[in-house]
Amino acid sequence: MRPAVVRPRIAFHMAVLLLAVAALAPSARALAAPARALAPPRLAARAAILVDVRTGQVLYSSAANRQLAIASATKLMTALVTLARVPDRRTIFTQNDYRPAAVDSQIGLQPGERMTVRDLLLAMLLPSADDAAEDLAYNVGHGSVSRFIAMMNARAAQLKLAHTHYASPSGLDTPGNYSSASDLAALARYLLTHQPFFARAVALPAVTLETGPVRRVTNRNDLVGRVPWINGVKTGHTLQAGYVLVGSGTRNGMTLISVVLDTPTQQARDADTLALLRYGFANFHVVTPVRAGAVLARPSVRYRAGEHALVIAASTFSGIFARATRITTRVDVPRQLAGPLPKDAVVGTATVLADNRPIVRIPLLLARALPAVSSLSRAASFLTRPFTLLMLVLLVGTAVATSVFRRQKTRARAAAASR
Repeated sequence: MRPAVVRPRIAFHMAVLLLAVAALAPSARALAAPARALAPPRLAARAAILVDVRTGQVLYSSAANRQLAIASATKLMTALVTLARVPDRRTIFTQNDYRPAAVDSQIGLQPGERMTVRDLLLAMLLPSADDAAEDLAYNVGHGSVSRFIAMMNARAAQLKLAHTHYASPSGLDTPGNYSSASDLAALARYLLTHQPFFARAVALPAVTLETGPVRRVTNRNDLVGRVPWINGVKTGHTLQAGYVLVGSGTRNGMTLISVVLDTPTQQARDADTLALLRYGFANFHVVTPVRAGAVLARPSVRYRAGEHALVIAASTFSGIFARATRITTRVDVPRQLAGPLPKDAVVGTATVLADNRPIVRIPLLLARALPAVSSLSRAASFLTRPFTLLMLVLLVGTAVATSVFRRQKTRARAAAASR
């Protein structure tokens, strides 16, 4: 009777265990599943773009070449010209006789006040101080703001910002001061990749200036510090431009730049920026199918039994791809190589394919030189081939058989003669 009691208990506990596993299974799948792909966002901005910093690849675009007022996003070019013209940020400038309107963004610089270029840049980039921008323009322009604006437009032409023109160093509503989402993204990308000071500055939630009266300035880009992976770049707002934000964020080894122009409110500006960046991180990722120096093939070496050459990639290829894209690599190298071949000789190619479509071809090189093969080695290689060995065995066997046959025939003749 005891077994009859035990079995129902076992069955009961098994049923409870199965129910528990079934209840936990969806959670386990959810933890293991990749980030859910997001549909392209619907934005309030009149123009927008999303690009990858490293490659410049455009991941989203809406009216990106439309020329619009950009407000204080103008200060990106003011910063670039200043950083290029004044490499020593300890240089001290004296404020000119500039008196901003009470409603303008400012840190309260007084005519004649002295401040380092470092502090002026921080004041211009974080709280978007117009008086700091004016100070930089006046001094870098050697006493002429107009001369500085000409420098800004010359630099825009060098960077091929085709939809950009400047008429102000600060971005106040001024006829002829405009840009586009695509140009602002290109400018921000250049600054982030070429000016380390700029990249560090725009990622600061707040900072204390070191010269002049004690001033603690706060970044107007309130996403910095509030969202851990947001690290820039610059806000802007005027009646003509609406709310503007050039943003940037870094996640999973990928840095993206977003630009939204002419949004109706600050909340809409931040929401559009986050929607763009989240869309990019959810739908795209960095793929590096080929790395420089990686061994991609080991062809055999002619006339050297058991020896193989090492064939390596000449360069690294890394790109941004939609997560649904299938990335493969096709290697084309001869099955056998023969010397003499120098080190780094091109002996094949590696083709990277996205959904079976070729996107790049990378030369494949010899990792080590292959010396010429001596006549003795060639002969030895020929003699040790399976076919050659077989033929030698056949020849030797034939010779031995012929010799035996002749001996037998000779003996038979001799026996016949003796009889």
